[in-house]
Amino acid sequence: MMNHKNRQEENLIIIGGGPGGLSASIYAARNGVAPLVLNGPEPGGQITTTSELENYPGFPESIGGFELTQKMTKQAENFGVRLEYESAEEVDFSGDKFSVKTEAGEYIADSIIIATGSEPKTLGLDKEDSLRGNGVSYCATCDAAFFRNKEVAIVGGGDTALWEATFLAKFASKVYILHRRDKFRGAKILGDRVKAKENIEILWNTEVKNLKGEKKLEGLRIFNNKTDEESGLDVDGLFVAIGHQPRTKCLKGQIELDDYGYIVTDKKQHTNIEGVFACGDVQDPDYRQVVIAAGSGAKAAIEASEYIEEKEDSFPAKEVKIKNYNEDNKSGKSADQEKEEGGLSLSLNLD
Repeated sequence: MMNHKNRQEENLIIIGGGPGGLSASIYAARNGVAPLVLNGPEPGGQITTTSELENYPGFPESIGGFELTQKMTKQAENFGVRLEYESAEEVDFSGDKFSVKTEAGEYIADSIIIATGSEPKTLGLDKEDSLRGNGVSYCATCDAAFFRNKEVAIVGGGDTALWEATFLAKFASKVYILHRRDKFRGAKILGDRVKAKENIEILWNTEVKNLKGEKKLEGLRIFNNKTDEESGLDVDGLFVAIGHQPRTKCLKGQIELDDYGYIVTDKKQHTNIEGVFACGDVQDPDYRQVVIAAGSGAKAAIEASEYIEEKEDSFPAKEVKIKNYNEDNKSGKSADQEKEEGGLSLSLNLD
């Protein structure tokens, strides 16, 4: 950890160590740039709280979110990526070089990739955090299949909640929509689709009072906010769909954000500041999928690498220390032999 008085010079700093940031770090290192990743206090991003991922390519038996990010981290380290468990507290993108201040000191970089992600808004209930991944979910696309032929509830009344309710209805035997108002805020067409589903029941003016269960969700205690009447609701799953909050607090005033706080990027992950790129959920209010975050991270790294290469006054390049292949090659065969026998090359020529 650096001294507070020092200013560490870097070619590329990646703010965030989730799937987007780790993917960006791997691609940057493969392009000859030695990136520094500011992991933050909780590396891996919010996907680490997902117990199983069934829709990430390459894992037919599914994989846990924490395990996946551990593998990504190991892969990044194998390519010489440096990871620091520090959080960006203040940034300055006004000059030709970009400043990032953490609790440990200050970094100066030629280029920045922002991959700070987003976090779901919670209900703020007791046990909500402890039951996350054990009946409580914030992503129907990720977890609906685990509730096949079971009864679930979803909280919310906007477009996301309505869309996720119809998606859940394909798997669950019964879906309760708990909405605190007497009409939906989402698009009429989505509301009509929900009302047309036989296995969806809407409970208007209804909120969750508490969660039942210790190791897994066993039901809800709900109340009508007009009559104050309380009742129990026996469900195996609770999906919270009341919105997401992008982690852009330290970026305000430094970069263009949309009305909801997400970073505005073009299709190549460029922001309105030349040399500053963004990837993952912090610039994606629509999909919030791991595979999409990883893909956008690769794009951001390719663009940042080209920017640094063309920049006339870049800091001297640091050596990319790729781990020796033979250190983990237990077979004793060369890389060429492994490839001839069906191994995959790690390098892709995109030209």
